[in-house]
Amino acid sequence: MKEVTDEKLEKYFSITAEALEKAKAAEKCPERKDQAEDFLDMAQRYYDDAKHFKEEKDDYVLAFAALNYAHGWLDAGARIGLFKVNDSRLFTVDD
Repeated sequence: MKEVTDEKLEKYFSITAEALEKAKAAEKCPERKDQAEDFLDMAQRYYDDAKHFKEEKDDYVLAFAALNYAHGWLDAGARIGLFKVNDSRLFTVDD
């Protein structure tokens, strides 16, 4: 497959939105709360950029790329313990 379809993009919007909400609601590492908030801010910005690229620019490739960056910030934050999440479906962490 050489294109980003509506179905694929919606799937990744859904997964990333779910991960973003879970990370926002998760307990944060008390000693690194500022870092956790920074990671969440970056993830939210990339998620918002993805919506802009899709809805305003009709650019599915950039939207998909921005979603991957957003989820990358969330995944990295979870992996280094900034957010206490136990969901290996959404993050690369142990359940």
